Amino acid sequence: MTVNLKSTLPSAIVLMTLFATGSAFAQGKPNCGLNSGKKATGEPIQIGAVVGKTGPDDFSASALGSAAYFKCVNDNGGINGRPLEYTMLDDQWNPEVATQVATKLVKDRKVVAMVGSSSFVECGANAKMYAQEDVMVIAGVGVPRECFFAKNYVPVNAGPRNSGTLVAMYAAQKYKAKKMLCIIPNIPSLGNWACEGAKEWGKSNGVEVETLTVDPGSPDATSTMLQAASKKPDTILLNLPKGIMVPMLAAAEQQGLAKKVRFLSTTPAYNADVPKTIGGAWNENFDIHLELMPVESAGADNKNWKATMDAYGGKADPRDSFSQAGYLAARIATEALLKMDPKKIDRASVSAELRKVVGFKSDILCKPFYVGNGGRHNANSSGPIAQISGNGFKLVSTGCLSAGDPELFDVRAQEKTLGL
Repeated sequence: MTVNLKSTLPSAIVLMTLFATGSAFAQGKPNCGLNSGKKATGEPIQIGAVVGKTGPDDFSASALGSAAYFKCVNDNGGINGRPLEYTMLDDQWNPEVATQVATKLVKDRKVVAMVGSSSFVECGANAKMYAQEDVMVIAGVGVPRECFFAKNYVPVNAGPRNSGTLVAMYAAQKYKAKKMLCIIPNIPSLGNWACEGAKEWGKSNGVEVETLTVDPGSPDATSTMLQAASKKPDTILLNLPKGIMVPMLAAAEQQGLAKKVRFLSTTPAYNADVPKTIGGAWNENFDIHLELMPVESAGADNKNWKATMDAYGGKADPRDSFSQAGYLAARIATEALLKMDPKKIDRASVSAELRKVVGFKSDILCKPFYVGNGGRHNANSSGPIAQISGNGFKLVSTGCLSAGDPELFDVRAQEKTLGL
């Protein structure tokens, strides 16, 4: 692997460029690609990703999961002899930078696909260009609306709208919640969209849901929680990145809200550091939707993800849901590429092959995943509910729940057409 910290764009950071890598597979742990134990040495295939690494929170875990899997693939024959060269660029949570770095990947580096991307801003900035250039994006984590309403953008995760809807549905059933407040960053196409799934479901189920937005660049946790308390909700849903959410919980505890209001969260709260950081006040008092199966699941593929991260990821790389999503994105892309003639791999043929993906299965997913030819993509719209328990988490739902958001009507119709 080569690490390149230079860029023709001063505002962009090249996080990692990846060729064939070390010999961890000799230990017989991960299972990747051709699983041959022989390094790929042919002409590299260019793959890219855009992540929000520097900004309100480090949102690069997904691409780091993809990077680890691609390293393992390169140590095991690559794509029928050709290694994958994987370049991740940081958009700094800035739409202008997101456009610059994506242009560098698509037009300068000429990637055949984007895999493992995770960003709060890049979907809106780049979806049109991806369609014009016929670049398919198998993103690890999509956040704003544009990530789920673009022909060439395919997130592996369920997204904050589905995640919020699912945990709100659970709270209404479990705790008889009637008045919820959903707190979310005021990022365009996020703050005015991601809480609406719970609101639309609530309208039909006797639950009032109100939205409160916060500035992700300078969130004032104390002020936000005072404003939240003034609305007198019985439930507060935090639809926030971890770096913003944790201070919100601290402020809520200081104001005594932890004992008065039920708190919920979308998937970003499902992180090993969170229970220890937020403390005992939230023990069995904080429910979280998981967009994938728990990181400690005993399934073979989940174990392979962990083995891949241990062998090929950095020690500091997160082992969380977003890392799982990046691993899955890389697996989806790799399995599609391995079906192709390595001498005829180009952007158009890769995009066509990725659109053929239907019924991809993993024990990390609740349901089979698909890409298809639809004008938008939201194949993952389910998941279990976990709860803070001591210094960890416990599952509290029975199996996986499916989002009851009316916005998914066209997705459900497509799934029926595909026999899923």
